[in-house]
Amino acid sequence: MLESRIIAAQSDDKYIERMRFEGEMISDIDIARIEFESVQFIECQFNKCDFSKASFYNSVFDNCNFANCIFMDSYWKDSKILTCKGDGSNFSKSHMKETSLADGSFRYADFSSSVLENCTIRDCNFTEAFLSEIRLKKPMLKAVNFTETDFFKTSLKDIDLSDCIIDGITVSDTRNELRGATVNAGQAIELAAWILGIKIV
Repeated sequence: MLESRIIAAQSDDKYIERMRFEGEMISDIDIARIEFESVQFIECQFNKCDFSKASFYNSVFDNCNFANCIFMDSYWKDSKILTCKGDGSNFSKSHMKETSLADGSFRYADFSSSVLENCTIRDCNFTEAFLSEIRLKKPMLKAVNFTETDFFKTSLKDIDLSDCIIDGITVSDTRNELRGATVNAGQAIELAAWILGIKIV
């Protein structure tokens, strides 16, 4: 049903609203520029799908797999991404407002040049993800794994990272990205040692 509805939307008004899709599996489908409003995706699998410039309003992805899919220039408002696998996905240049990401995996995902406004990210894995040159506006970050995440040219001023893992993150040589960030005591020691080039034994 999902595939046929997407194909119909692509040839018509590019709009899908108030629908629930459960257990769907689709591959190599062009979902670009479609607007979704109050749509639920439950336990769906997307393989090599292109969501470029798609919009999601009050919509939910719950326990879905969209690893390696493309969401470039997508727009999200009042939506939720819950317990999803998005490893290797491309969210670059996307805009998220009042959107929640929880219990998900986004290893190696690309969020570069995106904007996240008043978003909540909780219990997610962003190991080796690309968060370079993004704008973070009042995010709530809880138990997020940012191990070896790329924050190059992303200002972390006033961002509370104290409940997150930030081991081996990438920033510029000046470390200006970290200026004004909130970290816990253990993180502060590790960061100071890294900046000073010393080893803690």
